[in-house]
Amino acid sequence: MPIKNTTTTTALHSLPCLFLTLTTLCLLSLFLFFTTPRKLTISSPSLVSQIKQQNNNTVKVYVANLPRSLNYGLLDRYWSSGADHRLPSDPDLDIRSSYTHKSPKYPPYPNNPLIMQYSAEYWIMGDLETPEEMRGGSYARRVGDWREADFVFVPFFAALSAEMELGGGKGMFRKKVAGNEDFRRQKEVMDLVRASEAWKRSSGRDHVFVLTDPVAMWHVRAEIAPAVLLTVDFGGWYRLDSKSSDGNSSHMIQHTQVSLLKDVIVPYMHLLPRLHLLENRKRHTLLYFKGAKHRHRSGLVREKLWDLLVNEPGVIMEEGFPNATGKEQSIRGMRSSEFCLHPAGDTPTSCRLFDAIQSLCIPVIVSDDIELPFEGTVDYSEFSVFVAVRDALRPKWLVDHLKGFSKSQKDEFRQNMAMVQPIFDYDNGHPAGIGPIPPDGAVNHIWKKVHQKLPIIKEAIVREKRKPPGVSIPLRCQCT
Repeated sequence: MPIKNTTTTTALHSLPCLFLTLTTLCLLSLFLFFTTPRKLTISSPSLVSQIKQQNNNTVKVYVANLPRSLNYGLLDRYWSSGADHRLPSDPDLDIRSSYTHKSPKYPPYPNNPLIMQYSAEYWIMGDLETPEEMRGGSYARRVGDWREADFVFVPFFAALSAEMELGGGKGMFRKKVAGNEDFRRQKEVMDLVRASEAWKRSSGRDHVFVLTDPVAMWHVRAEIAPAVLLTVDFGGWYRLDSKSSDGNSSHMIQHTQVSLLKDVIVPYMHLLPRLHLLENRKRHTLLYFKGAKHRHRSGLVREKLWDLLVNEPGVIMEEGFPNATGKEQSIRGMRSSEFCLHPAGDTPTSCRLFDAIQSLCIPVIVSDDIELPFEGTVDYSEFSVFVAVRDALRPKWLVDHLKGFSKSQKDEFRQNMAMVQPIFDYDNGHPAGIGPIPPDGAVNHIWKKVHQKLPIIKEAIVREKRKPPGVSIPLRCQCT
């Protein structure tokens, strides 16, 4: 009988187990190779910079060093001054009467509608003043060294300064005289900012000014033209000099000073509260408008529209402004109307558009030169009706056009409007805006728009640096 080789037999039986073990070890090694973090060595500094930029989705902002008297200190002066002579009653009377000289660090902004509509400067500043540990939702990151910043924010409440001068009724707003406090403040801002190293680095091109009031910083516009301007439209920059009526272009501010390439269109602060879609009720009026009938320049269309529409059935045209006495009337009018008329005023737009959006009243925009905030993110044609001035001024045309929209079309407009309502809201629900801001609110959308300007701003700075002494690079308007 043959003798078995037990050693050979055992080894043969062990081969499958050994193969399985080796296979498992190989697969485990491959898994660890591809999943274990490894240090990446990059020799190119530019590539390192690109990777850092891709991982950093914020805009770095340095706040220029201006005295408190040019921002929150202006509010101290407002609350200790008299009522606005332009209003029949004082909407800020209660706060004004209880305000003391021991003012808070961050005073409230006026309820005066003539001023409140321009309050973007207050809410943007509030975001930057919020402690860093509370600013997780903000797209902007405040830095303490201007050399690290993408942009330099100039903390001047320019709209408040202008409106306080106008509200005082001294009649010196356009005069460069000692008694014009707004002019004095504008000059002080520019003296301080232009003397800084940050301004000299870029000739002001990376500085950000908030100019929501069409007449803000009126006397120094040529000086701030290279900067990034946050403005509600460009109408205040194109207007004719008040002494000129012949239409001569030599009297106009040059269009090279404003451009959608470098500047940001921002929304007015809405004056009426938000109506949520579930709160919407049946609307009995076709078209509603409340505002001043008589305007200047492009706003002349408003007077012509008024005469055409005032006696049309289903149309309500009311003279006035949604101030302290007319606010409830405006709320009722917008919430009970299918459409809200938005004709050009002294400039192409107004806060009326954003009141309509918050009221779910479909805007009817009759303003050929209008610029709108956050386009590219927001498609206004999905909830607004755009009408050429020439068509709107044809008798009966506008009313017949609006009657042609079906109920399903109007419902879809309102559904789309409800989705964008938060985008136009500045108020973050915290006193003085000091606190976390909503990621999808107006302030964050402004910062994102500012950030989009960064490549063109950097290019302009480089172009300025490389020019030979005594050579000027011509200004060219590349408006779109």
